[in-house]
Amino acid sequence: MKPEDLNDNYDDIINLPHYVSKQHPPMSMMSRAAQFAPFAAVSGHHAALDETAKQVEEKMERNEK
Repeated sequence: MKPEDLNDNYDDIINLPHYVSKQHPPMSMMSRAAQFAPFAAVSGHHAALDETAKQVEEKMERNEK
């Protein structure tokens, strides 16, 4: 399949208006983000950054002495 063929697949829906429910209010951005938080692709990244920062600070303290 060529990349230009992919565009043809959506010709029937590409110009349709965005659907807005009449029964349900729009979800807040915070609520939407919370739904996907457990599936974060980089879980553990923050902990790794904290550990690296700790190691760098310890090394800098040893070099100052």
